[in-house]
Amino acid sequence: MPEYSKTIIVADGCFPVHDIPLKYLRNAERIICCDGGADQLIKTGLLPVAIVGDLDSVSPELAGKYSDRLYPCSDQETNDLTKAVRWCTERNYRDLVILAATGKREDHTIGNVSLLVEYAAEAEVMMVTDSGILRPCLKSCTLQAVPGQQISIFSINPETGISSRGLVYPLTGRKLRSWWEGSLNEASGEIVELQFEGGAIIVFTAF
Repeated sequence: MPEYSKTIIVADGCFPVHDIPLKYLRNAERIICCDGGADQLIKTGLLPVAIVGDLDSVSPELAGKYSDRLYPCSDQETNDLTKAVRWCTERNYRDLVILAATGKREDHTIGNVSLLVEYAAEAEVMMVTDSGILRPCLKSCTLQAVPGQQISIFSINPETGISSRGLVYPLTGRKLRSWWEGSLNEASGEIVELQFEGGAIIVFTAF
C-alpha cells in the first residue's frame, strides 16, 4: 500500500466504493472537489476545503451552504479536473491523488487519464480507481508490485522504446504503437523497472 497523500482531488466520475481509494479519502489532510464531485463527497459526511470548476454541476443548495469554498473558473480551454489540479499547484500542494475520475462517460475517462502526463510536470500525481492505480512516468521508473499483479503500460509517444525488468513478458526496446500492446502484463517479483528515454508512459497496476 502506498503512503497516503495529503491532498485528494475528487472528480465528478463514479464515486469510489473499493476500500483502497476510500482509505485515501479518509486519510486526506485536505480534499478538493471538481464541481459536481462535491455533492457525492458531502453525502459521505466529508467536506472539501475547495470546490473548483465552472460550477455548472453544483446544486443551488450546496452552492449557498458552502459559498465560502467555491472557486469558480470559467476557462473553457480546460476541464474541471485540470482547474482543480492548477488550484492545488498554485498553493504548492504537489502530492496529489485523484479519485472519481473514471466511469460514467468514456470520453471523460480517456481525457482524464491522458491528462496525468501533463499534471506530472507540476506535481507527484496518481489516479486511484476501484480496480487499480494509474501513474504517469516522465522518465525511467521503479514500481513496487506483488508477484502475479497485473500491470499495463501505455506509451504516450508510439516511438518511445521501452525496456523492462520484473515483468513476466519482458520488454526490450519495445515501441508500444497501439494502446493494447502493453496491457495485461504481470509482475514476476516485488520490483518492476521500466527504462525509456524521451516520451512518457502511464502505468496501471491492478489491485
